[in-house]
Amino acid sequence: MKLVSIEAAVDFLQRDKVVAIPTETVYGLAANAFSETAVSRVFETKDRPSYNPLIVHIANYERLTDLVSFFPENAKILADKFWPGPLTLLLAKRDSVSDQITAGKPTVAIRMPSHPIAQDLLKKLDFPLVAPSANRFKHISPTKPSHVFDSLGAEVPIIDGGECKLGLESTIVGFDDQGRPVVYRQGTISLESLQEVLPETYLLHQSSSAEVSIVAPGMIKRHYAPNTPLKIVDSIEKHLEEFGSENKIGVIYPAHTKPHQLAAQTIALSRGGDLNEIAEKLYAAFHQLDKQNLDYLVIERFENIGLGRTLNDKITRASSED
Repeated sequence: MKLVSIEAAVDFLQRDKVVAIPTETVYGLAANAFSETAVSRVFETKDRPSYNPLIVHIANYERLTDLVSFFPENAKILADKFWPGPLTLLLAKRDSVSDQITAGKPTVAIRMPSHPIAQDLLKKLDFPLVAPSANRFKHISPTKPSHVFDSLGAEVPIIDGGECKLGLESTIVGFDDQGRPVVYRQGTISLESLQEVLPETYLLHQSSSAEVSIVAPGMIKRHYAPNTPLKIVDSIEKHLEEFGSENKIGVIYPAHTKPHQLAAQTIALSRGGDLNEIAEKLYAAFHQLDKQNLDYLVIERFENIGLGRTLNDKITRASSED
């Protein structure tokens, strides 16, 4: 694992290299957003298709003038509430933002991360950073350095920021023709939290054919997925009673409980079912169980409200068939 300092990362990034950096959500694979060469390296390193756009990360509002042609009033209201933090805004782009970053779309996704290392790094650079999750395309997002290493290998330098505090990707919000906020990707900031600020905010209905019109990251049907198949079941206990003696099943419980005797491996995501703790630990559980040579993993769906709705979106995409 190639761990590097912030100063070394600055040098790499100035020479159009990629660096894995910690954010409050997940680790990102960072590169100079104003360099076509550097942006190409992100796509190549992740094996990411060109139709899937990237998020541009900034340190402050001043950088917006280089990237965005129009900053609507509702975007300002949300930014004032949630920036720096796990909110990405989909905004009309300037010509300075390459079509490679936006997948040819007229909007660019912008985020101002709150992680102190990400902020420090961005302030030392005279360009913004693209920084999609530092993992192979469609695989589990990384929440600590070892996850990056496991997915991308020893050649990618990593700034070690420990474990990410939030554990799920940022929420992506765009704006419809009437200026109303639209949630394109569910993330750490729930729909209800956004509606407390702007009640007209709504969740984009994504049809089964939505992959042909992807305008923001995280809209692909199968995403965040472990190599080991993941099944969403109504009852873990009933499923184990029916299938546990003939399969090696990895069980993901929301809270600590006595492991079932028919479970091959068990992970509890929180002490008492706290959704924030569950969100923080979900991807790490996927990473851990993916190494156990199991037949498949099981998890129960969460109550479909608030952060539970986001978690349901993540596990659904992680379990979807291609």
